[in-house]
Amino acid sequence: MEKLLRKNDRILIAGASGLAGNAILRSFQKAGYGKKELGGEIFTPSRKELNYLDSDNVKQWLKINAPDIVVVAAGKVGGIYANMTYPSEFLLENLKIELNLIENSWKYGVRRLLFLGSSCIYPKNSSCPIKEELLMEGKLEPTNEYYALAKIAGLKLCESLRKQYGFDALTLMPTNLYGPGDNYDNERSHVLAALIKRFIDAKELNKKEVFCWGTGNPKREFLHSNDLGDACVFVLENWDPTKESAPKNKDGELLNMLNVGTGLEISIKELSKKIADIVNFKGEIIWDPSKPDGVSRKVLDVTRLNSLGWEAKISLSKGLEKEIKNYKRKNEN
Repeated sequence: MEKLLRKNDRILIAGASGLAGNAILRSFQKAGYGKKELGGEIFTPSRKELNYLDSDNVKQWLKINAPDIVVVAAGKVGGIYANMTYPSEFLLENLKIELNLIENSWKYGVRRLLFLGSSCIYPKNSSCPIKEELLMEGKLEPTNEYYALAKIAGLKLCESLRKQYGFDALTLMPTNLYGPGDNYDNERSHVLAALIKRFIDAKELNKKEVFCWGTGNPKREFLHSNDLGDACVFVLENWDPTKESAPKNKDGELLNMLNVGTGLEISIKELSKKIADIVNFKGEIIWDPSKPDGVSRKVLDVTRLNSLGWEAKISLSKGLEKEIKNYKRKNEN
């Protein structure tokens, strides 16, 4: 039987400088891929070398370099503030990146493609834990609907190319990510990175209070980026959605997308307290309910991916301790 992933594969990781992409790169290298002595190669082109927003540039690059495997981890990302402030950029840029990479990978002979979606694609009022078949069963969360629509379009493009042309395109739906290389920008960071920065800064400046958005009541699930990287390599090695033994939805139909996460949730208030304890912040945490909370709960059902033999290994407590150390080390340099 032909292996789904080979050591001599030429692999393009689009977005390798980002949080998810860099973790995927590390996981491929850890698993022994990309070694030139075995005939393999991992491509991680810079924006100057390959602009994913430029269709002609993408076509030309794929023609010349002929990758066997493409991982689409590139995209415009950000938290609630960024999504609400720049909706057109979140929709336009992500649509262009997905179309250029996915369509042209199919046209230019890529053997397998993995597209990374996001858990925000699910309806605002989804029952939890969220199963894959809840996609498009209701209205999206308004604070990130433009980003979510772009991700749904990418997922459906992969699905349609498999149905119509047999193109081997997979989609993973990660939950909220954190880890090495996270974005700590005040406007563009996600909630966990924003909280780490806020509490460490408050501790170092001897502040008595930390102000946080919303009520703190919403519950979220967090996955360390190293676990996501390992999950991506695992599914490329092991998951063939056309096999009768592959995961199916509630109607018995084979799935082309799978959730990836821990299956565990924590309230933003609990998360804040956990971070405050790790950094030894003793002041008061003040919540601003005039700011949006987003959805009240968002935890994924990961039983289908788990059934293939993969599960997350890094606990939130251990992951937080590592990332807080990383942030402190980065600030010292």
